[in-house]
Amino acid sequence: MIRKAILVACIAMPAFADETIADKYPQSVLYDKPFEVIPNVWSAIGATAPPTYENAGHNNNLSFIVTGDGVIVINGGANAKLAEALHAEIREVTGQPVKLVINENGQGHAMLGNNYWTDQGIDVLAHVEAAAEFEEYGPQILEGMKRYARENSEGTRLVAPTITFEDRYDIEMGGMRIEVLHLGPAHSPGDTQVWLPEQNLMIAGDIAFNGRMPPIFTETCTSCWIETWETALEPMNPAYIIPGHGNPTNLAQVRNHTVGYLKYLRGKIGEHLENGGALDDAYYVDQSPYEHLDTYNELATKNAGVVFAEMEFE
Repeated sequence: MIRKAILVACIAMPAFADETIADKYPQSVLYDKPFEVIPNVWSAIGATAPPTYENAGHNNNLSFIVTGDGVIVINGGANAKLAEALHAEIREVTGQPVKLVINENGQGHAMLGNNYWTDQGIDVLAHVEAAAEFEEYGPQILEGMKRYARENSEGTRLVAPTITFEDRYDIEMGGMRIEVLHLGPAHSPGDTQVWLPEQNLMIAGDIAFNGRMPPIFTETCTSCWIETWETALEPMNPAYIIPGHGNPTNLAQVRNHTVGYLKYLRGKIGEHLENGGALDDAYYVDQSPYEHLDTYNELATKNAGVVFAEMEFE
């Protein structure tokens, strides 16, 4: 029940959102208009705030790849209206049809818009663990989205992925090779990375954050996340990364804002434990080197408590 409560809280926490992060695309339900990151790879960058009425839940990155023989979309969106708005933007870029949607994990911003795409006859792909996560928590996630999105939630129904995979799912389309990967445990169950080896670009999902503090869930294994990063992602050495949250960047930047933060927090909690510290004080370990990250105020103390519970009996 603790896990469920925290998951739902992280999906619907607008009361503490930073309203100073203004909508960049007020004529659309999307927070920002898609732009071409590299040739044929586009992304609509979400707000680095929590989901709010103002951003309609577009606080993650909604990406698409124009292959030459169809479009592949990464993330179903936080509701059907966001999915519809993204589809409209895709039609402005290309006349090629959308042929597949990939969910980066089992969270609401990845899967709640699935029904829009399946209603168009388009398959949705996700990792088996992400699909299981959505099946278990979908009703609560949907209700949380309805509370903050209000009228923008209209038309959204729970629809599971139509295709699942375990380790990888390879796609050849329009002369492009696209590898859909599960590199290992990271932020949440079934975290998925979309790798374009010829372009040296990774659409990383929530294994990578830029400019936004990563949320750490009760069931997140931070040591596993670090290991997955160092043994699986880092050796791939992508030149370009579209993270799950934040602007596209390079490996060094997301390393700093993701595993750099995880290692720093684990180090502070480790010192606290060695000194006999208790949970009550663990919430207040010094995280000031990362206070410039968006969502610091919402997440820093929660993250410290979760990592304390993880490390207490390691």
